[in-house]
Amino acid sequence: MKIGVPKEIKTHEYRVGLTPGSVREAVAHGHEVLVETDCAGRIGLFDADYLRAGARIASTAAEIFASADLIVKVKEPQPAECRMLREGQTLFTYLHLAPDPAQAKALLASGVTAIAYETVTSPRGGLPLLAPMSEVAGRMSVHCGAHCLETEQGGRGMLLGGVAGVAPAKVVVLGAGVAGWNAAHMAVGLEADVTVLDINLERLYAIKQQFGPAVTTLYSTRAAVEEQILVADLVIAAVLVPGAAAPKLITRQHVKDMRRGSVIVDIAIDQGGTAETSRPTTHAAPTYVVDEVVHYCVANMPGAVARTSTFALNNATLPYLLALADKGPLQAVAADPWLRTGLNIHAGRITHPAVAQALGQTFTDPAGIVPRA
Repeated sequence: MKIGVPKEIKTHEYRVGLTPGSVREAVAHGHEVLVETDCAGRIGLFDADYLRAGARIASTAAEIFASADLIVKVKEPQPAECRMLREGQTLFTYLHLAPDPAQAKALLASGVTAIAYETVTSPRGGLPLLAPMSEVAGRMSVHCGAHCLETEQGGRGMLLGGVAGVAPAKVVVLGAGVAGWNAAHMAVGLEADVTVLDINLERLYAIKQQFGPAVTTLYSTRAAVEEQILVADLVIAAVLVPGAAAPKLITRQHVKDMRRGSVIVDIAIDQGGTAETSRPTTHAAPTYVVDEVVHYCVANMPGAVARTSTFALNNATLPYLLALADKGPLQAVAADPWLRTGLNIHAGRITHPAVAQALGQTFTDPAGIVPRA
């Protein structure tokens, strides 16, 4: 199979779909890999590294989209990329379609088979291809939130951990999944006052077992969320419903009632955001202020630490990539029910129930599309 790796074109996105090490594995499996020139130079991976791994170098993205059977990316295809996708081609990347009807419409029109990293599941109910970036985003959220709390950034002028004789900042984490867990981990390390809310008691119990009295855990109800965010200095929104739009736990009224100079870091912005006042931003202009509350809503947070993120992502995606290339996409999803949950679009039809519901579209059961294993 011919695998294509274009350069990412989203604003300030420097990650890349395949590292040279992953290319070498694909080539060893008998596949041809075509990589766009200088696709990862900003993170220290150069054309010479890809050539040594066995890839061919393409001068343009158009060359890759025109010839590759399987396109491997990191972020959702931008409009110019959607126009180059075609029927019979497979796209393997993050999609986050629920809050993005324009992208969904373009992918449906292209006839492409689109498999989304973020909806591939594991036998234990986890999200193995989302988890590495959730880990990165969770850790980054505390760094970014701490910076936003600085006076010059519009924040309350607080040091997250305080100092002797001065109380630390209060950090409230909504969601105890991978992102929330890592956010709590970093906030505890910086000696903040940390509270985590979730509806999963097992996750709350595990966090309490790990961090002990350093973290307060609360069962998430509307009353508990409201009580906590109104006294928070930093709110980290890390709630995820796989494939679906994020629930709006923070209302406009909540934002109006929050402390002046407090900060919301909305990790869930890829899925529409957890605050009613959230809207996607970029690394070029990461924040904005609503009712004197600083909002950090960068839709590709891990792109800021692109080298770490690229290698972490490849560690997770490589086995699935090889399965798709070795068996063929439809045969691979037929053989692996967990990979099948990643199938979002096929030949003009939406094949993930949560995505279809979020977009108000008809759901097509992939069981009627893929061949029998």
